[in-house]
Order: sequence, then structure tokens, then C-alpha cells
Amino acid sequence: MPRLAPYQSGLWLAEYLYVRCQLCRTYRSIPQSELRQYDSPSHIQHSTNAPATFEPSLNNTIFANIRHRISHRLNKGLLCADCHNSIIWLPKSFEVDIAAGTSLTIQAATYYDYPMRQAIRSFKHHEDMTKLPLLLHAIRQLPRPHGCYYNNSVIVAMPTTDQRLIKRGFDPVSILSAQLSKHWHIPLWHGVRRIDDTISQQGLTRAERLSNLDNAFALTEKPPVKRLLLFDDVSTTGASLQALARVLISTEMTEIMNPKHQNGYRVSAYALAHGSQ
Repeated sequence: MPRLAPYQSGLWLAEYLYVRCQLCRTYRSIPQSELRQYDSPSHIQHSTNAPATFEPSLNNTIFANIRHRISHRLNKGLLCADCHNSIIWLPKSFEVDIAAGTSLTIQAATYYDYPMRQAIRSFKHHEDMTKLPLLLHAIRQLPRPHGCYYNNSVIVAMPTTDQRLIKRGFDPVSILSAQLSKHWHIPLWHGVRRIDDTISQQGLTRAERLSNLDNAFALTEKPPVKRLLLFDDVSTTGASLQALARVLISTEMTEIMNPKHQNGYRVSAYALAHGSQ
């Protein structure tokens, strides 16, 4: 059996063994109806004093209840209901122009506010894998795009530079996009590289971001399918995703200039969080 990476084992433990909310760290609340059904003394006494002729039926019921509870547990999110409802999910999408008559729609899972801001920063800059379950929960809020499937779409993660990869020691967007790929059942495609000449986008104005991203990306191969789903961790002005999309619809690939054309590529973008402008 291959050895799990630290973040993989952490996710597995958080999802299948921990019984605490990954945000507030309180025990998950169980509806009173379930408490009465499974844990009430009257239920236990009734099961103990039941006639022998009903034992097979009761055993089947008990096993069915256990299977139901296990299934319910494994299908639950990584946050309790209170923490989940305290976060604004799926804010209104926004658009950026990428070519004449062509725009890119960007959909985020949530806003770049508490607690997502702190979780993303800790994960990206301090390699804090304890924040990954919260980010995974946010990723799962993104619904799979309509008409996109395993054989007709790919996810294009925002590439990082070699310099930044060496400095951090890992690629956070790559890890998050792998979880998105698992959630949507759509493969990743690594046909774009990032040039090392650009600086970090943090703290720059929109004009500075656009200027900084001129010629920041380069294709290494032609996309294998027609539907391209771009992904980044945080999108504030959409400048990075805009520059990445422009490379994919460059003049060297004239057949994708019109996304509505039968043979054209269709490009859309998604982010873990949308930063306030």
C-alpha cells in the first residue's frame, strides 16, 4: 500500500475518524429524533425484553440502523450545521474580458473573509495542513459545471513558478485542484507553465496586476478537450485567471476565439474564495 502524504492522511482522519467540526471543534449535533431512536433507555429495554421470535427482525433492524448512521456520517460535511450556515456560500459570479466579444465568468465558493482568509493564509504560507479540511469543505460547495464530465472537460489549475515552488516546498493550488478534480470527477491538465519573471499579485492594484501578468503564462501542449475549467485559490480582480484564459484563446489557436463555435473551446473559471475589491 503506498504511503499517504501528510495532507492525505490528515484529510482521511478528519473526514472518517474525527467527530468534531473542523471549524468550531465542537461535537456534531445529532437531531433529538435520532437520540431518542438509538440512545433512549426505553428503546434499549424494549430490545432486551423482546420475544425470541422477533430476534432476527430486530437484528436486521439494528444492522440497518448502523449502516444508515455510518452512511449518514460519511456523507456529512466537515463542518457542523451552525458553522456551515455562518459562511456565505457561492457569491454572485463576475466576469472579466479576455478578448473582443468574449468574457470569462468566475465563480467562487465563498468570500475571502473569516474564516476562509485565515485558513488559506495558514495553508499557503505556513503549510498548516490542519486547515485543509475547511478548504476541502469549501471546495465541495462548488457545483460541477453543467455539461462537463470526465471525457469532455479538464481542470486547469493556476500554475506556480519554479522559484515559488522551491521557496514554499509545495504547491497549494495543485493540492486544492486535485480535491476539486476528485469532487467533480474531472481530470486535471498540466499544459500551461508560469514564467518566473512575475512577482506576487498580493497588494497590487488591478492595473499593476494586469501589467505584472503580461506574458506570464505559456502553453506547453494543446488542450486535449474543448471544455476548460480554470481554478485558483483566491480571485480578487480576476487578473490572474484573465491572463491564463487569454493564453488559452491566443491568436495561435484561432479555432477557439469564438467559445460558442461548434469547434471552439469553452473556458470558465472557479476560485476557492473571492476577495473584496
